[in-house]
Amino acid sequence: MTNRKFNPLNVFLFLAALALFGSVLTGAPTPAKKKTAAKPGAKKAVASSAAKKKKRAAGTGGFWTEPTFADSTAGDSVDGEDLDVRRAAVESLGKFNGSVVVANPESGRILTMVNQKLALGGGFQPCSTIKIPVALAALSEGIIDRNTPVRVYGKTTLNLTHAIAKSNNPYFANLGIKLGYERVAYYAHLFGLGEKAGLDIEGEHAGRFPKAPPKNGGVGMLTSFGEEISLTPLQLTAFMSAIANQGTLYYLQYPRSQSDVASFTPRVKRRLDIQRLIPEVRPGMFGAVEFGTARRGFQADVPFAGKTGTCSEARTHLGWFGSFNDSGPNKLVVVVLLTGGKPSIGPQAAGIAGDVYRRLAANHYFTGDHTASRLTGSGPESSTQACCGQ
Repeated sequence: MTNRKFNPLNVFLFLAALALFGSVLTGAPTPAKKKTAAKPGAKKAVASSAAKKKKRAAGTGGFWTEPTFADSTAGDSVDGEDLDVRRAAVESLGKFNGSVVVANPESGRILTMVNQKLALGGGFQPCSTIKIPVALAALSEGIIDRNTPVRVYGKTTLNLTHAIAKSNNPYFANLGIKLGYERVAYYAHLFGLGEKAGLDIEGEHAGRFPKAPPKNGGVGMLTSFGEEISLTPLQLTAFMSAIANQGTLYYLQYPRSQSDVASFTPRVKRRLDIQRLIPEVRPGMFGAVEFGTARRGFQADVPFAGKTGTCSEARTHLGWFGSFNDSGPNKLVVVVLLTGGKPSIGPQAAGIAGDVYRRLAANHYFTGDHTASRLTGSGPESSTQACCGQ
């Protein structure tokens, strides 16, 4: 046997390389303020759940059952929709298998719903879009503020803005463990999860929120990936609208005729006490588009904020993006859900949403010229004309 001498230099080089590798993965640590230490279960829960999902896929043949490309307009009815918005959504979605929902956050009116069957169905795992409700819950409970450093890897910390922008899983698993299941469930239901988002919308399902922490990964996986939650595109649309309008959770309404449009009246479901919290999450949501996971959707002329979501469920890849614009008199919420056999990633969904905003901006949708017809629904494009995949 060869005797190997202990060399302190080798140990030093190994530790230095390990520290450098960690900083490359996560970025530079944020300055220390009040540190929230990482819980031992946070990183473990995320890694364990991912491994189990891969094992389940392999055990069932390792194939994906949902097509990546499809005619997502098949079976849709455009009666009562805003046809300018419909056209932009359909052209942006293109050949992908998915759904686009666009709504007015100041009234709860759905302007278009591409792939109505998918949008109204039972929902899918929300992936990382669940992180915004979790952030609001942690802010409301005083666990963090925007600048609180939370330890995520070794000595590396992130604040809320960068955790949202980069969609850091250990950060939100940590928040979930600190909140506990009961408080997470309380805020999730408050924000509309597990109940219908719409008012008398035919065919709408209520999604699902688990009655106990998930068996796979516990509350940490619930708050970082949305494990065992079924979220619908309409629920995400209603929630994003509440952030965009400073705290009003409207019943979503979907006018199906010109007379419905003409007589439209907003209906409030409840007022959320989040107005003081919204400025804490908005920088991270804008950061996601400017330098984070949603940067594929960035449009210099149309500032918008959002949150991506990427995961898989039941042999289906999922890509989510929920967003709202922040310029001009006409505000919109745009939600994109992609499903498919190839990785339908959240950044790809963000790119589609960005294209919706771009097309509408090119059509001067966000200028004052369109204010009357868009807010009241009385414009000539809110009609029952044939359009865009009817």
